Amino acid sequence: MREVHVDRVSDAVAEMVMRTNTDLPDDVTAALVAARERETSDVAQEILDQLLRNAEIARETKVPLCQDTGVAVVFADIGQEVVFVCGDLQAAVDAGGRRGCDEGVLRKSLVRDPLDRSSNTGDNTPAVLHVTLVPGDEVTLHVAPKGGGSENMSALWMLTPAQGREGVIEAIVAQVRAAGGMPCPPLVLGVGLGGTFELAALLAKRALLRPLGEPSPIPDVAKLEAEMLARVNATGVGPMGLGGVTTALAVHIERHPCHIASLPLALNVQCHAARHMTRSI
Repeated sequence: MREVHVDRVSDAVAEMVMRTNTDLPDDVTAALVAARERETSDVAQEILDQLLRNAEIARETKVPLCQDTGVAVVFADIGQEVVFVCGDLQAAVDAGGRRGCDEGVLRKSLVRDPLDRSSNTGDNTPAVLHVTLVPGDEVTLHVAPKGGGSENMSALWMLTPAQGREGVIEAIVAQVRAAGGMPCPPLVLGVGLGGTFELAALLAKRALLRPLGEPSPIPDVAKLEAEMLARVNATGVGPMGLGGVTTALAVHIERHPCHIASLPLALNVQCHAARHMTRSI
């Protein structure tokens, strides 16, 4: 067994919460550059230039990419041979999120009571923590701050099996078209296909952690990703909803077996500021 002091978790989360809000990942920057090169609309080109300049300024000045610094979503892949010492994992993650919010001067966006907008927690905690047990003795933390504008445009459906592949594509495309510019496109779309009601949503969010544009290792899923991306971009919503050929930068699908009578489908929408970072301890 390997002992891991919870302070190491707190330190990692604090750093990641701050850095994800100021340093746009290289894979996202590269995707925005590629989108700029293929855009034909002058307005879309100008918007993408501004997004790239914004990312450059944020990295240089350590000022957040967006005023919505998001909910701290943490995926913890914990080796089965790991024992945490000197504290509780959720408390350690929250301590890191609290410190990152304070030291990074990040917006405090959480309310304790969803029906009372005056009940701000004051420190952007608690974090949303998802734990997965994996073989080995390492702890891998994925931090992905999630803003409200894109999260609000996410959706979940319990389709009928008869709706099939085309029904899945149509549901995603219709949701993106209806969202328009509200989730700040160009988007990254995480799709959960299969499982159960709750698992489909979790798969969709976890799909956003994949390096941008990296296709699924399952050939038929990769083919569905490519078709879905083409259909979404054919809507013409474009950057910030003002038209263009780049409504989404990537579609990432995570698939899971499901009940014969069900076809669960979830869409987690991520804005152009696809903030994510991974650390192993």
